[in-house]
Amino acid sequence: MSEIHRITVDPEQCGGRPTLRNLRIRVKDVLDLLAAGASHAEILQDYPALEEGDVLAALEYAARQSDHTVLHVA
Repeated sequence: MSEIHRITVDPEQCGGRPTLRNLRIRVKDVLDLLAAGASHAEILQDYPALEEGDVLAALEYAARQSDHTVLHVA
């Protein structure tokens, strides 16, 4: 099941960068923690306002951002 609905963008919050449920926790921050080797449990412990679905939403958002059309020039 998709969790992408948890991603919010508000031009007045965090410079318009994607956040999780308007919590002022940027998607990038969660992705950086995951990339550094933090477990879901560690992230949830450090950010008690987050839920497991938020971590999954950040991963889903990143996956969708990396899927772009490849144009081949002849």
